[in-house]
Amino acid sequence: MRFSLFVHMERQDEKVSHREQFESLAELALLAEAGGFGTVWIGEHHAMEYTISPSPMPLLAYLAARTTTIRLGAGTIIAPFWHPIRAAGECALLDVISNGRMEVGLARGAYQFEFDRLADGLSARDGGRHLRELVPAVRALWQGDYAHDGEIWRFPTATSVPKPVQQPTPPMWIAARDPDSHDFAVAQGCNVMVTPLMKGDEEVVALKGKFDTAVANHPEVPRPELMVLRHTHVHAADDPDGWRPAAEAINRFYRTFDAWFGNSTTPENGFLAPSPEAKFADRPEFAPEALRTTAMIGTPAEVIERLRAYEELGVDEYSFWIDTGLSHEEKRASLERFIEEVVPAFR
Repeated sequence: MRFSLFVHMERQDEKVSHREQFESLAELALLAEAGGFGTVWIGEHHAMEYTISPSPMPLLAYLAARTTTIRLGAGTIIAPFWHPIRAAGECALLDVISNGRMEVGLARGAYQFEFDRLADGLSARDGGRHLRELVPAVRALWQGDYAHDGEIWRFPTATSVPKPVQQPTPPMWIAARDPDSHDFAVAQGCNVMVTPLMKGDEEVVALKGKFDTAVANHPEVPRPELMVLRHTHVHAADDPDGWRPAAEAINRFYRTFDAWFGNSTTPENGFLAPSPEAKFADRPEFAPEALRTTAMIGTPAEVIERLRAYEELGVDEYSFWIDTGLSHEEKRASLERFIEEVVPAFR
C-alpha cells in the first residue's frame, strides 16, 4: 500500500494570510515527496475560506516545477463546473508541465452553496449526470477528434490540445460512495477514491465491499485501484493526551462542513462559523472521544496497526488527509512523524 497527501489551504480567520497558507501547502507537499509519498492531491472548492482551492490546476502546476517524482492529483474537480473540452485541455496541460505526473479525480459535487453560485442553482444531487457524461467525453478528447451530442453538453468535432504525455490516458479517479457510483467508475476503467468521513473502520470494509462487487460485475475491465482518504494525525508515543487537539480540531472541521453543507446561513467574506456543538448532542460520532478512534489519530504504533488492516483488506493507496484546522506547525510535525515512524513499516 502506497501513501499520498490530501491537502488544501484552510483558514478559520484572517490571522494567517493566503500567501502564508500557500507557502505552507507547498512545504507540506515537498515534505511528502521527500518522504516517499506517491501523490499530492488538491481538490476544488469555491468561495469558502475553510477549504481554499478555486482550481487545483495552478497549485499543481506550481508544484510540478518544484518537485521531480511525486504525482500531482486534482482530487477532485467538480463535474458540473467543467466543460469537457476545458477539463481535457487543462488536465493534459498539467500532464505536459509535469512530464507525465498528472492524475485527475472527478466528483459530482456536494455543496449546494457552490451549485447556487456556479451552476444556476442546479441541485447538487443532480451532479451525477454531469459526472457520467464528462468522464467518457474527456477520455475521448484526449485520444483524438471527437464530437459530442449529450444530454448536457453538445459540441462539434474537437480534440484536447495539448495531448497528455501519459498514453492512452492519464489515471482517472472517481469519488464514490453508493453502489451505483462504484459500478460506474469500474465500468469506465477508473480508479475509485472513498472516504469513511467520521465513521469507523467498519465503513472502510463496507466501501471496499461495494468496490469488490463492482469489480466482480465487470470482469471485462482490469481491476482498478482503490484509495481510502481519511483525516490523519500522528502524535508522539510519550504524549498520552496528544490525540485530543487533533480530535477537537477535526470535530470543528466537521461542524464547519455541516454549516456549509446546510447552506442556511450566508457566509461573511468567505467565513462561516461552525454549527454549534449543541446540534450534535445526540450524534456521538461527532464527539472528540469518538473521532479519536474513527479518524486516523494515534501514536505511530497505533496508526501502523490500523493501516496494516487496510493493506490486508486490499486498499491500494492511503491518503493522509491533513486538513484538520490545526496550525501549520502541528500539521508538519504530524506528517514528519508519519514519514519517519509509520512509512518505513510499509516498505
